[in-house]
Amino acid sequence: MKVILVNGSPHKSGCTACALDEVRKTLEREGIETEIFWIGTSVQNCIGCRQCALKGKCVFDDNVNEFIEKAKTADGFVFGTPVYYGSAAGGIKSFMDRAFYSGGRYLADKPAATVVSCRRGGAAQAFSQLNMFYTINNMPVVSSQYWNQVHGNTPEEVMKDEEGMQTMRTLALNMAWMLKALSKEAKPEREKPVKTNFIR
Repeated sequence: MKVILVNGSPHKSGCTACALDEVRKTLEREGIETEIFWIGTSVQNCIGCRQCALKGKCVFDDNVNEFIEKAKTADGFVFGTPVYYGSAAGGIKSFMDRAFYSGGRYLADKPAATVVSCRRGGAAQAFSQLNMFYTINNMPVVSSQYWNQVHGNTPEEVMKDEEGMQTMRTLALNMAWMLKALSKEAKPEREKPVKTNFIR
């Protein structure tokens, strides 16, 4: 079993990476293979061209398509973001817009979790914002003992957030538990999706 941890911060080794690394270490102790995937510093926005439906991948051939290829064989995901002005960073939002629209079928039915890093406030909003992606895509959301957040202005400060770091370890334990439980269960048979437009 494998979990991909997506670092949605423009800082490859910053506070978000510190939180994700704590999750990674516990997952690996539980026998789960991991990979940390950094989205980089320049992510193209989704332009709503819908060409991915025809091509099977996003028209912008960058790290989003690279991630989708990896997602095909992954069993679970953790998406991490810093908090910017009370919401997720722009890069991770653009990344997830494109990844879920063009490759959502490769993420569906696989457990996912959000990790947020902030200096002080705004974590709950950013946390909720990313969770919306999973709950529209049949992805079980993995929880912890508290909302999945760490606090600090530097990785060193994040390491001192004892409750936050414990929350990361508990999240990893819960992810490992869910993956092992789901591996024994058959996927549910669902109805064909119905879409209702409110303006006709």
